Amino acid sequence: MILQGKRILVVEDEPIIAFALEDMLIEDGADVIAVGSLQDGLANARDERFDFAILDINLHGEKSYPIAHELGRKGVKFVFASGYGDAEHPSELAHVTTLTKPYVLAEIRDMAVAG
Repeated sequence: MILQGKRILVVEDEPIIAFALEDMLIEDGADVIAVGSLQDGLANARDERFDFAILDINLHGEKSYPIAHELGRKGVKFVFASGYGDAEHPSELAHVTTLTKPYVLAEIRDMAVAG
């Protein structure tokens, strides 16, 4: 249970994918908040405390970059996720890792616990 005690924000607009990811993270001990829209993700990023976040890049046609900026401002580690492979992000976010769906728990663990 490598993710034991980690509070993780999941922003994913596909419910089946969100549920599967949430279950995977909970089974590994994480406390998960999963939302499906840019607005809900941004509100949670502003108002809650997280140790890590996974942000689907494309949320119903909107980019998750405002959430990334808020998390970065608060010093929260995060990764992007995409079903389309590595994406080209704005220059200030070019350093952020992009996980390719389907999600692999070992990759998430590595990112969430990395220094």
